[in-house]
Amino acid sequence: MGRGRVELKRIENKINRQVTFSKRRNGLLKKAYELSVLCDAEVALIVFSSRGKLYEFGSAGINTTLERYQRCCYTFQDANITDRDTQGWYQEVSKLKAKCDSLQRSQRHLLGEDLGPLSVKELQKLERQLESALTQTRQRKTQIMLEHMEALREKERQLGDLNKELKNKLEAKGQGAFRAMQGSWESGPVVGNNGFPMHPSQSAAIECEPTLQIGYHSFAAPEANIPRTVVAESNFMHGWIL
Repeated sequence: MGRGRVELKRIENKINRQVTFSKRRNGLLKKAYELSVLCDAEVALIVFSSRGKLYEFGSAGINTTLERYQRCCYTFQDANITDRDTQGWYQEVSKLKAKCDSLQRSQRHLLGEDLGPLSVKELQKLERQLESALTQTRQRKTQIMLEHMEALREKERQLGDLNKELKNKLEAKGQGAFRAMQGSWESGPVVGNNGFPMHPSQSAAIECEPTLQIGYHSFAAPEANIPRTVVAESNFMHGWIL
């Protein structure tokens, strides 16, 4: 009779399990060697027993085969990641392009262009948008004007305070100068009852007799030699009549 079919499940008997492992391990290693020789293939086989013992076979060396395996797997993964990233970016660019076209179309509608294809509802919606935008613009304009007026008022108050400060300083300086001048008047000589100080040269000039001459210098005869003329009833002197 032929060999019966073996049910693939864990062998509960420990001894039978160990015997089966040894037989099949040797057969697997033999098949790997035959495959590498007959087909000129690079074969690597690694087996760990239940106790943790290592059994391996490598036609070109285990490390060499593992490095080649890692390079192939990572390159394939990188290619897949690159393809996924490219598709994602392409979809993102398509969405952004569609959004940009929509915004440009809305901008043209707001400027009053390309209104022909729009329906009545779309035109009403556009009208409401324009009214809302106009209201917000006016509110913002009013707010800016009020802020500007408040800034001007604040500047006016600052200038008023500065003006008052300068005025007080000027008045203080004027009072100080007036006191100094008054002190100099009180300490110097005074002319008459005027209360003004008098310079020494002025006092010397005042002591001399004032002389007033008008017109040309002429020789005046002594008063005794001037003939006196009898004044008529009109009280005019002939000497003064030309």
